[in-house]
This record gives sequence, structure tokens and C-alpha cells, in this order.
Amino acid sequence: MKKLAAILAVIGILTSCNSGQNAEVQRLQAQVDSLRDNGYRPGLGEFMMGIQVHHAKLWFAGEAQNWELANFEMAEIKETMDGIKQYCADRPEVKLLKLIDPAMDSVNAAITQKNEQQFKSSYLLLTTTCNDCHHATQHAFNVIKVPDTPPYSNQVFTTQ
Repeated sequence: MKKLAAILAVIGILTSCNSGQNAEVQRLQAQVDSLRDNGYRPGLGEFMMGIQVHHAKLWFAGEAQNWELANFEMAEIKETMDGIKQYCADRPEVKLLKLIDPAMDSVNAAITQKNEQQFKSSYLLLTTTCNDCHHATQHAFNVIKVPDTPPYSNQVFTTQ
């Protein structure tokens, strides 16, 4: 009888500990969910500024035939586009992002082939496609061009 009482007491203690842990886990999960819902989410403009910087750096990398850096900048643009799809999916402009895929593929092919002429024509296609998208989304006032000045004075674009 004493053994049964002891076993029931241990089960009771373990159950109360477990329910206390469950309550704590639920409280922490609610806190995580709240942070996820209320945390900072970059806007489309912040993403586009990042793309603009990488677009400019891409030009100078390709012009210098620094294909490794050009490839890196293209990956950065793709990563930023993925961020737009994740964080700005509610924006109507996001539906048109796929328009840029053929131009991105063309630039990537030029980089892979290390073909400067193809790179320049593909880059112009990419730039034109950006502007076409801006026009289609009522942002025609935001015109992108081939840069004439590097965005940063503290970066070397030639291969070392």
C-alpha cells in the first residue's frame, strides 16, 4: 500500500512538472509568434535600394571582367528578389517579378561564359527590363541606367 502511494505521488509530481513545462513552452511559443508577427519587415523600397547597389556593382565587375565578383553580385540580386517574394508578397508589384528572369538568365550565361560583349548586352537587357517593370507597376518615375560612377570609392572592381 505504501509503495502504491509512493508511486502515485511520483506520478503526480511528474505530471505537475510536465504541465508546468507545457505552460512555459506555450508561453514561449506565443512570445516567438508575437515577435514573428510584429518584428521588423523590410519594405519593397529597402529591397529595391539593395538591388540598385548590386546592379551598379555588377556593371563595374563585368566591365572589369571580374567574373567572380559579377557572379557574386548576381547571387546578391537573386537573394534580394527572394526576400521580396517572402516579405512583400502582399504587394501587387511582386506578381511581375518573374518578368526579370530571362534577363537575369542572360546575364548569368554571359558571366558563366566570361563573355564581355554578351555581358554588356545582357546587362542592358536587365536594366531595360527593370525600367519596363517600373513602368508596368506605375513607378515609371524611377528610371535605372547603366552607372557611370562606382557606388563605392572603397571597392576595387578589377581582379587582383
